[in-house]
Amino acid sequence: QEALAAARLRMQEELNAQAERYKEKQKQLEEEKRRQKIAMWESMQEGKSYKGNLKLNQQGESGASTSAVPKSKPNKKPLRGGGYNPLSGEGGGTCSWRPGRRGPSAGG
Repeated sequence: QEALAAARLRMQEELNAQAERYKEKQKQLEEEKRRQKIAMWESMQEGKSYKGNLKLNQQGESGASTSAVPKSKPNKKPLRGGGYNPLSGEGGGTCSWRPGRRGPSAGG
């Protein structure tokens, strides 16, 4: 009985510690979001492009923490030719779209 109670108490303490760590992490994330919002607002007031400024800030922070080499995308050829337009009916394909007849389907 006592061993069971001790184990239960130990598990509860671990759970409480985990909850405390999670709460701290959430607080830090919330603070970071708030800082970014303030920076965005200030740059908007100055008339700058706030999105570009935000991206620069994020790149600077991520570059300081990890030195990962950015991967370049392989050059892909387009699926269809440049003149392909599915609505016009041109540019290949056996199916062409045609608008339906106007008015009621069965006339008087």
